[in-house]
Amino acid sequence: MQKPDSIIFDMDGTLWDAVDTYAQSWNIIFEQKNINRVIERHHLMNMMGWEGKKVVAALLPEYSEDEGMEIYNTVTTLRSDILPKMGGRLYEGVIDGLKQLSTQYQLFILSNCAKGHIRLFMDWAGINEYIVDEFAYGVNRMPKHHNIALLQQKHHLKNPVYVGDTEGDGQQSRLAGIPFVFVSYGFGKTDDYDVKFDDFTSLTKYFLDL
Repeated sequence: MQKPDSIIFDMDGTLWDAVDTYAQSWNIIFEQKNINRVIERHHLMNMMGWEGKKVVAALLPEYSEDEGMEIYNTVTTLRSDILPKMGGRLYEGVIDGLKQLSTQYQLFILSNCAKGHIRLFMDWAGINEYIVDEFAYGVNRMPKHHNIALLQQKHHLKNPVYVGDTEGDGQQSRLAGIPFVFVSYGFGKTDDYDVKFDDFTSLTKYFLDL
């Protein structure tokens, strides 16, 4: 792989695992709204990385899109309150890896999450000084390839790569016309990648040695 000038990271399944916190936010709202349903970790695992509308269609098929999105927006608002308290589990090597990589590359985070949640994650993890910028699906409700292009334009990125953990991440990287770096320790599986890593420490070493 040609040495990139920047690395754009997915968040969930790539930098941390906060699925239990996400499930809790759904269940609190379901209880408040008297919706007879309980979301468990395994219900969300295959949906990680999905855009909000797709999640709503899968979790709340009996509701109209507008009704479902209203519930979803309530969930994400609550999640903004509980994320700083409950957090998640950082993958091994992430903090030290980002610190080292930031000495050679511009680092970004781009995720299909609600507006403001990437910044909450960054504050919780204490990584603000290593990340140049972030962009969430909730800002404009556009797919990742579109938002990757926005980051490229804004920061004049010539040769970025995208790091993610799902087949969808790979598809969006292809649509954006940039290399896809797959991390196999996350939530998804794919055979379509430019390079693969089984842990964040190996990823860090690879890019530092390029």
